[in-house]
Amino acid sequence: MAAQEKEPWDLVIGQVTAPFGVKGALRVRPETDLPERFRGLERICLELPSGEERIEAVREVRVTPRGIILQLAGCDDRGSAASLRGAWVKVRQSMAIPLPPGNYWIHEIIGLKVVTEDGDDLGEVTEVIRTPGNDVYVTALTMVPAVREMVPAVREVVRKIDLENGLLVVAPLAEEEPEQDEASG
Repeated sequence: MAAQEKEPWDLVIGQVTAPFGVKGALRVRPETDLPERFRGLERICLELPSGEERIEAVREVRVTPRGIILQLAGCDDRGSAASLRGAWVKVRQSMAIPLPPGNYWIHEIIGLKVVTEDGDDLGEVTEVIRTPGNDVYVTALTMVPAVREMVPAVREVVRKIDLENGLLVVAPLAEEEPEQDEASG
């Protein structure tokens, strides 16, 4: 068996939201900043809400302002398409579009150990929050998961991302000043 055949289908690029038309097409909400990445796909993995995974051949892809229209081989009627509602559309890591240097996929950031330049352990990245201004990395300490930090993903804060060693180095985070009670002030 070829190495690629063993590679898991674990990179989510979209979710089936509804059937489209009567000939089995699917409306897919992209979970990527590059919806055109659907073009050229020959096969995808559908992870159904039940947890079952199915590898499907792609017959046609249309990128529209309202999402992706996907036609799969063997999905020829509205009923078949409706049964796929809620399925995650996944590809292999090796099928990811290369990013310019200094840019990273969210799945590459999650799990990195976060330390400050001063050596303080901030835990590991457990979540990436997408905001209009910049992403925010949420960290949690392994021993105390309730202790969380919010690290803005900006050059002034993130000093180094070392995927090879699983490390994200940040500038020391400013301590919040405790609010003073007016009576003690």
